[in-house]
Amino acid sequence: MRENDRVTSATRQPGTPAAATPARLIATDLDGTLLRDDKSVSPRTVAALAAAEEAGIEVFFVTGRPARWMDVVSAHVHGHGLAICGNGAAVVDLHGGPGAHRFVKVRELCRDNALKAVRLLRDAAPDTVFAVEQTYGFHQEPDYPKLHMEIPDNLLPAEELLAPDGPDADQPVLKILAYHPSLDPDAFLTLARPAVAEHANVTRSSPSALLELSGPGVSKASTLALCCAERGISPEEVVAFGDMPNDVEMLTWAGRSYAMGNAHPDAVAAASGRTVANNDDGVAVVIEQLLAEQGR
Repeated sequence: MRENDRVTSATRQPGTPAAATPARLIATDLDGTLLRDDKSVSPRTVAALAAAEEAGIEVFFVTGRPARWMDVVSAHVHGHGLAICGNGAAVVDLHGGPGAHRFVKVRELCRDNALKAVRLLRDAAPDTVFAVEQTYGFHQEPDYPKLHMEIPDNLLPAEELLAPDGPDADQPVLKILAYHPSLDPDAFLTLARPAVAEHANVTRSSPSALLELSGPGVSKASTLALCCAERGISPEEVVAFGDMPNDVEMLTWAGRSYAMGNAHPDAVAAASGRTVANNDDGVAVVIEQLLAEQGR
């Protein structure tokens, strides 16, 4: 919601701390949030991120992207060099640059749970096809569409990809991607969550009917909470940004949170505030105001 380039806040959630709490960490999603639709980081956003770091506020990128897709922001990780990838499945040190990242923390989806989730989801939503995201590998079923700009390492049924002796069996599974050719995206998510609840956490970030399955309890919020606890940072000291259902837990957990002007209704409902759209540099708008409020 835009009024003379100011951020207008939605009604705050019960128990959300007052904005007077000084921010120590900014947690931002990438696609549809920090990045413009052309996947660029605007000069204004680059300057805002640098100003936050200069003021002593850590910036964490918290994304559904795999580590190998982080080159778009690897130049902006500043001192700590860390990003949360795969919807919380991995904490990655990006200091080495594209292709040389190091996994600091991995919260895998065990193969037994992954196999059970695949079978249950096939039963609940016939015609679902799957891909498997690992720390360094990407594999998919033959009928899985070309949704990603990369060539899969293997084309095999998911049951074979996830078998104990399957491809790259020594690598942890970070998440399963499940695509349905005809279901409404939100309807697919609503159907899938109770179907596989005991075996995987299910969310989505794509405009298509593409679900993302992580280990039970693994989300952007739970991994961000671990990273913050290691730094002695409380939820009240975190400012978060997001736009899609995979951001909901993080937006709810953070002391202050902003849904983008282009956000999914679930993200809007979860956030304590609202900023302008990603193409209008909504994250930068809030950071600039935040630094002004804190006299930095």
